[in-house]
Amino acid sequence: MSACTLIVLAAGRGERLGGPLPKQYLPLGPYPLLWHTLHRLHAHPLIAHIVPVIAPTGAALWQQIMGPWLPDLPKVAAPVAGGSERQHSVYQGLQAITQADDHWVAIHDGARPLVDQPLLDRLLAARADHDAIIPALMAGDTVKQINAQQQVITTLQRSSLCLVQTPQLFRLGLIRHAHQQAAAASFLGTDDASLVERLQLPVQVVAGSASNIKITYPQDRQWAAWWLQQEESKWK
Repeated sequence: MSACTLIVLAAGRGERLGGPLPKQYLPLGPYPLLWHTLHRLHAHPLIAHIVPVIAPTGAALWQQIMGPWLPDLPKVAAPVAGGSERQHSVYQGLQAITQADDHWVAIHDGARPLVDQPLLDRLLAARADHDAIIPALMAGDTVKQINAQQQVITTLQRSSLCLVQTPQLFRLGLIRHAHQQAAAASFLGTDDASLVERLQLPVQVVAGSASNIKITYPQDRQWAAWWLQQEESKWK
């Protein structure tokens, strides 16, 4: 199968996590959190190129925190400056990719450091039949819709609900067009797949990974550190 390019979003502040640095640069074990993300993506043989997208004023911090690790990650390109919103940052990353429209590109949150190889395998294998592919976990708990007063409106049918993750994988021409159409309509989606959905084009779901959490709160970082310790202990 053909290789693909990964856009890794690392432009946010992560204010809900707290700390002296943006969350992607905080330590997770002996390495920066973002190093784990890049390292795991870098290890997959079908990922040929990784484009990090960082804060517009973040070049010095990137070099300070990530610079010492970059010689071991030759697939990682020079970072691209992002925008004010996640969607704008993705578009800047897409603009940095020069391949033809049929090239494959995946978009991943830099704050998901536990992405695993089987998940990447499932996504990449689905390219045989689909042009837009996302990983997701089926909702395991009862899901209720609430109002602004935190009161229940209704209980939703969980068998048709899922929790979406990244990486999200697309034909380059498709996702670039979806972003252009969204920008023209001043539409902001919560993920990249939503931009394809608004064009009424199909998006295929494959099984996500329970470990592929997004680091948002302090307890997420603690859990990720524990998970990494468990992985490391398997090899001792």
